[in-house]
Amino acid sequence: MEYVYAALILNETGEEINEENVTGVLEAAGVDVEESRVKALVAALEDVDIEEAVETAAAAPAAGAASGGSADAADDDEDDEADDEADEADEADDEDDDEDDDEDGGEGLGELFG
Repeated sequence: MEYVYAALILNETGEEINEENVTGVLEAAGVDVEESRVKALVAALEDVDIEEAVETAAAAPAAGAASGGSADAADDDEDDEADDEADEADEADDEDDDEDDDEDGGEGLGELFG
């Protein structure tokens, strides 16, 4: 996470996000820097507009909260009801399977292998 924070600090201060600058920020923060992680971060951020990414990420939770907690609660209730119905169906299937097993009269694996 420190590596991402270093990139965000560089972006905020208007500095270029390159290996040297990321390493400098991390070392100043007292982080044991792994060169491979720095290279991977710089490569991953090469074509990313960080300002746009931050705005998009900041807007996403707000959009979910704006829809209201009651909608989320309703979704949870629907999910719970669906889970309960699925559980009941599974129990009914299990009971049917048990009855079928009793009717087989112990043939069990013999039926599978002829």
